Amino acid sequence: MLNDLARMAALLSILGSAVVYGTDVFCAMVLRPALAGVDDRTLVAVTGNVHLYGDRRLPLPGVIGMLAAAASAVLFAVTGHWANAVAALVSLAVLLVWLVLYLRISAPINKQLTSAAHAGHVLSNARVLQHNWDHIITARATLQGVALAAMCVALTI
Repeated sequence: MLNDLARMAALLSILGSAVVYGTDVFCAMVLRPALAGVDDRTLVAVTGNVHLYGDRRLPLPGVIGMLAAAASAVLFAVTGHWANAVAALVSLAVLLVWLVLYLRISAPINKQLTSAAHAGHVLSNARVLQHNWDHIITARATLQGVALAAMCVALTI
């Protein structure tokens, strides 16, 4: 029964993390190049509003993905499924690295762009902020992909 719970937690982690992964991949592959061709006012308005909704709505699936990864690792360990537990721990560790990058780099940029968009201001450093945000999005998407792959391994072995 605990093994079934571990697998259910792994599946829940995959589902939660997949939402964030898909968003990061979309941003890296579609949003980043699309924003390169707009003026600064549009850049601030679009990114500010995207981050307004993203920063409000995406923490829930992200937290679910992380908590479920931790639960899965613990449950697999308790049931003696060490390979599964290690794979789940790898997933959790990678998700925690992603969280650090998000909190230290992306979130402060998001906040500045959201505030400017809400106030209707064009930031003089909008392109620099976007460049710094763009610089980390591929790494974020890659980390989410690695975490998902590790959790898929935990679920299938």
